[in-house]
Amino acid sequence: MAFLSLKNLEKRYGALVVTDGFSLDVDQGEILGILGPNGAGKTTLFNLITGTVKPDGGAIEFAGDDISGLDAASRCQQGISRSFQVPHPFVGMSVFENVLVGSTFGRQSHGPEEQALRVLELTGLKQKSNVLAGSLSLLERKRLEMARALATAPELLLLDEIAGGLTDSECKSLLAAIQDVHDSGVTIIWIEHVVHALLSVATRLVVVDFGRTIADGKPADVMQDEQVKSVYLGVDEDV
Repeated sequence: MAFLSLKNLEKRYGALVVTDGFSLDVDQGEILGILGPNGAGKTTLFNLITGTVKPDGGAIEFAGDDISGLDAASRCQQGISRSFQVPHPFVGMSVFENVLVGSTFGRQSHGPEEQALRVLELTGLKQKSNVLAGSLSLLERKRLEMARALATAPELLLLDEIAGGLTDSECKSLLAAIQDVHDSGVTIIWIEHVVHALLSVATRLVVVDFGRTIADGKPADVMQDEQVKSVYLGVDEDV
């Protein structure tokens, strides 16, 4: 049984088809990378998984349960959490207070304060605990965005373009934190445009276009797929 199973998901906005019978199984313990051009339906896919958008058809199963009818808060309590592409922390609150919000309203695997401290340690932000979130660098805000999601004690973490805007050295630092999160037992699905960052940690790669999967497999194999080169990388198949 798949840890997460998306079955024939449909999402339309008027005449625009965003996900077109999209199906995907994710095993527990994977780092699944998702690539695709702008407008391919990647963010909508995350919204469907987390419950902020309702599908027009299809079903979602998580850990053996049908969660299709659950709202976002209920799915968080089930063990699904996400980061957002642009971090929006509570800038007037400390780093610790930001993370404490997540640990207070998420699943309670420990006391909220203890859980917040554990997450700050895991994401490399413990020394910044008492710093106002509004004073953080971009890299630190990205870490905080991930920490706030992790504070809810998810079993499945969705990362939305978390490496965007970072330098190569900052990317390497963030990748180490993501690997630590995965090693702690969290399954990860990661949408990213910084391809080299994604390829360095992903155990499996899926490429989507117009709401459909065009390639799925080991990252090295997927990146050599001719349709992926044509659709995503802009390589003419006839060259």
